[in-house]
Amino acid sequence: MSKACDVCGKGRISGNNVSHSNRHTRRVWSANIKKVKAVVNGSAKRIKICTRCLRSNKIERAI
Repeated sequence: MSKACDVCGKGRISGNNVSHSNRHTRRVWSANIKKVKAVVNGSAKRIKICTRCLRSNKIERAI
């Protein structure tokens, strides 16, 4: 299961943890993905969407 938004494509990004002594270790930030039921092509379908797209109403929620 991919951890990416089906609407905007936002997914994981990588970077470094930086400690007080300036040591760097690799880490990953994941997008805040929720599974919601949305109307896609006239039918209800469960999609994975990030919370930013969810808050900005980029999809129509199914009931």
